[in-house]
Amino acid sequence: MVLQNEFIKATVQKKGAELVSLILKETGQEYIWQADPAHWARHTPVLFPFVGRLKNDEYHFEGKKYSMGQHGFARDMEFEVESQSENNISFLLTSSEETLRKYPFQFELRIVYTLEGKSIQTQYHVKNTGRHGMYFSIGGHPAFKCAMTLAGKRSDYQLRFNKPEDAAIHLLEDGIFSGETDNSILKKGIIPITDELFDRDALVFKHLKSTNVSLVSMDKTWLKFHFQGFPYLGIWSKNQVSRFVCIEPWFGIADHKDHDGDLAKKEGIMSLDSDKSFNCDYRIEIE
Repeated sequence: MVLQNEFIKATVQKKGAELVSLILKETGQEYIWQADPAHWARHTPVLFPFVGRLKNDEYHFEGKKYSMGQHGFARDMEFEVESQSENNISFLLTSSEETLRKYPFQFELRIVYTLEGKSIQTQYHVKNTGRHGMYFSIGGHPAFKCAMTLAGKRSDYQLRFNKPEDAAIHLLEDGIFSGETDNSILKKGIIPITDELFDRDALVFKHLKSTNVSLVSMDKTWLKFHFQGFPYLGIWSKNQVSRFVCIEPWFGIADHKDHDGDLAKKEGIMSLDSDKSFNCDYRIEIE
């Protein structure tokens, strides 16, 4: 399914309600990683109902134990198309017998894409359709080509925040937070994308002051990623030779090594009362 306006063309798919292509019409430049399975076979998955990995891939709620893989199940499920126009599309996923076996909450998850100028906005809408409160996390995982050109190298690029950040990264070990931090990566709001940057997994930041981050090579800004309101941000690539970088805004994070599995105590977990909704959005702006 294709969305387009005067400036950009976006392609989306029903599986995972995933954006799989974003092209600037003027140049034909593709901005989204094209899911090479030799490195990472995804484009821009949604993370729901959990972000990151659970300790022992399980959690406890009201005395019962549930199993769940990393990042939840929504990214691998077929969404329904609720509505579509030339520059907007709305996808819907609802709870089912399948989801209730591993996640005991009734919900509606809408993902809406809207084009405006050279930007595409991704909106997440979560509604609790059950009779009791629900717990959840949600986040984005968009992957961008890096390098953008065949002749370029990933190490030619930087990420530049719009505020002079010097925040620590929170370190993961086998997908679980170890409790250790590193203050050496982000200096004055700039992260050089070195070959070794992701040797210890994703870079995870908490409560940054910035509202956007730009992907820059030399003096060219390729895109600006707007994530205002998200309390956590991940930066990730698969290995030293993967030609992409993910910029990931999250409401929620992976478990800590000392977490006892109680869902209600999980750091960053969101809660919704019956019949209430939660909304957030991020925006990719092509420069």
